[in-house]
Amino acid sequence: MKSFGTYISKHLASFAVFLLIVVIVNIILFGLTFYHTVSEDYGESSPRAMLEMISDGATAEGLTDDAVRKLRQYNIWAMYLTPNGKCFWTLDVPEEVPQNYNVQDVASFSKGYLEDYPVFVWNTDEGLLVLGYPKNSYMKLTSNYYSVKAIQKIPLYVTGMLGMDVLCLFLAYYFSKRRIIQNTEPIVEAIETLADGKPASLHIDGELSEIAGSVNKASQIISRQNEARANWISGVSHDIRTPLSMIMGYAGRIAADEAASDAVREQAEIVRRQSVKIKELVQDLNLVSQLEYEMQPLHKEQIRLSKLIRSCAAELLNSGISDDYTIEIDIAPEAENAMLECDARLISRAINNLVQNSIKHNPQGCRIRLSLKNTGKTLILTVADNGVGLTPEKLQELEEKPHYMESTDERLDLRHGLGLLLVRQIVEAHGGSVRIDSISNQGYQANLSFQTSSTDTVSSAWLPRTPT
Repeated sequence: MKSFGTYISKHLASFAVFLLIVVIVNIILFGLTFYHTVSEDYGESSPRAMLEMISDGATAEGLTDDAVRKLRQYNIWAMYLTPNGKCFWTLDVPEEVPQNYNVQDVASFSKGYLEDYPVFVWNTDEGLLVLGYPKNSYMKLTSNYYSVKAIQKIPLYVTGMLGMDVLCLFLAYYFSKRRIIQNTEPIVEAIETLADGKPASLHIDGELSEIAGSVNKASQIISRQNEARANWISGVSHDIRTPLSMIMGYAGRIAADEAASDAVREQAEIVRRQSVKIKELVQDLNLVSQLEYEMQPLHKEQIRLSKLIRSCAAELLNSGISDDYTIEIDIAPEAENAMLECDARLISRAINNLVQNSIKHNPQGCRIRLSLKNTGKTLILTVADNGVGLTPEKLQELEEKPHYMESTDERLDLRHGLGLLLVRQIVEAHGGSVRIDSISNQGYQANLSFQTSSTDTVSSAWLPRTPT
């Protein structure tokens, strides 16, 4: 889920950066456009430039030819007023514009308009130069005064507005991210649950309800498939049990029948041994299926793991294994009294499978060691041998594939990987992990790690003495 949150954060941050870039580009474009427009207002035809230029060539008698040409080039009319408000001369003045003015008239149009024409004035030694521009060419502000405090607050207003925009953008980003994650987190968790092979159920309304429905549908399909597969394996295991028992029984009788020939008795013994292997394979397959689809309930209880290891070793020795195999026990002092909450039957099955795996792959014999260490928070149960081991290729195959099947060899000895898969599933069902180490011709080692509390120990004064 953390990676999905990072994904959402990354894309929302990219969106925020994109918005910021758009704002900056807009500011630049606005500045360039505004500069171009303002530069025209302060160019050759601007009121100030024209007033300065025309005033240099304006007298009581008239204008120079160059000044007249400039004014007519930009459709500007002009008049020159005496101190008394009368005209010395006019140039292209519209008919509706008066020729005589008093002081009040001059004070009025000098800051605004004259018959809707924007006009601009320039004081000279002889009178007042008035230039009139075409209608709708300039807009004049008749009230052009502002307090100093208002001007001083403009930067503060601009900064505050930008800060408010940034805050709003951040809040929009934060709440958008939060809402997206809240809506999508259940879906992501459900998909992760489905990836682990477990059923998931979602109850989401709104825009994502269709996706939730698809996830629920996929979960139902997977659950039905898993249930059908587990039921099929369980049914086959049950159906094969009776005929297999009959085969084993008859083969055992023939093998023990002294009246039969040696060849027949040997063949019957081979049939019996292979039937036992098939029975074990079916049992492993059934248990693997139940653990994989969580149909095998765990009957957990606090047990002393060192005692369980010794019990498993005793059962293996009493089962009549060949003298070519020796079983050693190495319990670290700090692990002697360590307790583990587990299903003792399944843990014993895992230990037995690992030992049998060492026996099967080392027909010439080997030394098998069962050891237990306690690191404080982890109990490490190790089953190791000094046999043929595994090649790097086989070890990689064992790690990558959930289980593998191999054909029978020349000894009709069926070899399969269900035993190791079963060990892994038993350990993982107890919240532990499995690590396999092996070097070809240098032995094989399986480490089963279980998380435990440092307080999961019992006093040695209350424990019976068990010989090693």
